[in-house]
Amino acid sequence: MLVIADLLSMIPGMGSQMKNVDIDDSAMDRIEAIIYSMTPEERANPNILNPSRKKRIANGAGVKLQDVNQLCKQFEQTRKMMKQMNGMTGKGGRRRGGFNMGGMKLPF
Repeated sequence: MLVIADLLSMIPGMGSQMKNVDIDDSAMDRIEAIIYSMTPEERANPNILNPSRKKRIANGAGVKLQDVNQLCKQFEQTRKMMKQMNGMTGKGGRRRGGFNMGGMKLPF
């Protein structure tokens, strides 16, 4: 059975960093429940999540409102990090790494 840590270790440059990291699979289940409790529109555009929508999502996922807020914050931080990585260039203006995540949306 492939676990999240094994999957993350397959990402280039992450293998050595993932050796001592313990990933809580139950946390992934909570994240999945939160995302599935969102409408397709909310997944496509997380910026429309207002407090009442977040409360509905938390109730639908069976989690606390804090968990939904934390996921939204982590998603936004990841989006900013990916945007910074996308802008990295090496010698001669060529891309040195990073990913083209353009209009990043929540999965599912």
